[in-house]
Amino acid sequence: MLRSFEGTTPSVAESAYVDPAAVVVGNVVLEAEASVWPNATLRGDNGRIVVGEGANVQDNAVLHEDAVLEPSVTVGHSAIVHAATVAEEALVGMNAVVLDDAHIGERAVVAAGSVVTEGTEIPPETLAVGAPASVKTDLEDPDTAVAAKHYRELATRYEESSERIE
Repeated sequence: MLRSFEGTTPSVAESAYVDPAAVVVGNVVLEAEASVWPNATLRGDNGRIVVGEGANVQDNAVLHEDAVLEPSVTVGHSAIVHAATVAEEALVGMNAVVLDDAHIGERAVVAAGSVVTEGTEIPPETLAVGAPASVKTDLEDPDTAVAAKHYRELATRYEESSERIE
């Protein structure tokens, strides 16, 4: 569902996919081939949310207040990104939380269930684990873009084949 808020309407690229069960409100930009999956909520009522080209926001995830996902980012099921930046091809695991002013580096991975606290910098190509999250290891040539590619392809399949049944 796309909704305006106080006169601001989401900007959705023609090639982006928004599941009918997702909620996208207000100052939200979905770039080309971005996807937002069932029950995800992107609430742009107190800052701008940007979902970069080919990025995906999976089921039940929440983005709020100046959240920025650069191209080909994956935000896993039930994760939260609040007023933070996730750099190109990074992956935020299921049920992970990324808090205000945190920055996740390019091709970094935030492990499932981890909590990246306010202002934390996760370097590129590293694995961050725990609550609070800390870097556990460097990732040698991580193939984090594979998840984003999968979701771009899946969104195309949904656009072509799914239908709403009342």
